[in-house]
Amino acid sequence: MGNSKAAVCVLALVLCGLLAADTAAAAGCDASALRPCVGAIMLGGAVTPGCCARLRAQLACLCQYARDPSYRGYVNSPRAQSVVAACGLPRPKC
Repeated sequence: MGNSKAAVCVLALVLCGLLAADTAAAAGCDASALRPCVGAIMLGGAVTPGCCARLRAQLACLCQYARDPSYRGYVNSPRAQSVVAACGLPRPKC
């Protein structure tokens, strides 16, 4: 059980690193702004109002992130789609 918790922590840290890297983002798109959503996307935690606000602000960028190999797996994951739905936002059509 301890190993799985450690693995989840490492995975969450990797996601934070990927979100901070944001090498291909256009002006105004900042993947690191989605940090409040990491718990919900990675661990299935609660979707917070802060997450929804940041997601709403970055909604126009989600297709760009979905095309980026660094972010694609996270953006297209079932949990990420659930977070988008929980925030009452339309699913991006890329």
